[in-house]
Amino acid sequence: MISSQILQNTIDELHTITRVDFSVMDVEGNEVASTIPTDYISSQAIVQFADSPADSQVVQNAHFFKIYDEKALEYVLISRGSGEDAYMLGRVAVSEIQNLITAYKERFDRNNFIQNLLLDNMLLIDIYNRAKKLHIETEVRRIVYLIETKYEKDNTAMEIVKGLFSGKTRDFITAVDEKSIILVQELKDEEGYEEVEETAKMLRDMLNTEAMSDVKIAYGTIVNEIRQVSRSYKEAKLALDVGKIFYMERNIIAYNTLGIGRLIYQLPLPLCQMFMKEVFTEAKPDSFDEETLTTINKFFENSLNVSETARQLYIHRNTLVYRLEKLQKSTGLDIRVFDDALTFKIAMMVVSYMKYMEKQM
Repeated sequence: MISSQILQNTIDELHTITRVDFSVMDVEGNEVASTIPTDYISSQAIVQFADSPADSQVVQNAHFFKIYDEKALEYVLISRGSGEDAYMLGRVAVSEIQNLITAYKERFDRNNFIQNLLLDNMLLIDIYNRAKKLHIETEVRRIVYLIETKYEKDNTAMEIVKGLFSGKTRDFITAVDEKSIILVQELKDEEGYEEVEETAKMLRDMLNTEAMSDVKIAYGTIVNEIRQVSRSYKEAKLALDVGKIFYMERNIIAYNTLGIGRLIYQLPLPLCQMFMKEVFTEAKPDSFDEETLTTINKFFENSLNVSETARQLYIHRNTLVYRLEKLQKSTGLDIRVFDDALTFKIAMMVVSYMKYMEKQM
């Protein structure tokens, strides 16, 4: 359904060009939009015309026209005046509004199609049939971005994204929940993940600045067919969830950079609990104090380099060695040794995952 404001703008422009007054009424005789007060015409006359078989008629010094949405009567257009000019210009106005209805209906249908495509609510044959009907290319390169905003129903953020991409008729902006905006972008043959990352950064910067919203953006992998778009969406959704657990410092997360976090995210909780019991008999990563956790994280950041870690922590090298030996006694793992460091790193990620999953239950 077209908004009354759009109809008002349309007939205002037509009135400016033609100097003829127009009114758009619903089938019950209520005003939807008008360039003049509509008290000159009775609602009863409109209802009678709507019920009649005629598509146009002269009533009370005005031309009446019917406007259809496919075969259903949607509006009655009134062109003020009974002469030939009023009739012809009324026909022009009907044609203009009829085209608007078709365009907005197709726009709605395209949005509905993309939503169902993302959620896997369509059969394969229906995907291609509807895409053809809606003039959507099926074999082009696309990628899905998932933009999570700080606030639910963030209309400002949605309008900014639409302003950036709605002019590109091959891109789609939609939503399937209250807190996320989905951008399905068509890519040129020469565009790859470098360009995708730049687009994500541009979106982040614009939304953080213009909408004053702290957003997180995730994207899936590039797909080549329309039936694969849902896969890219699921990948982006997974990347967003995994990023919240293991990469909280990132505000842009790519599915193809998730690494070991993606594997841990797919593990069943009983297996994670079994792993933790096998690795740690006493102290566990979630029981360490802030100083110990800071030491461990900085040690990993510096690729197990004792000297560099001590320098960045502003402590003596021997102090760091003492802390690491103390950690070894409590856990049985010497993170100066690669195998133990790898086990410890995975264990810390597993703990983060288990805590996240417990909160979701």
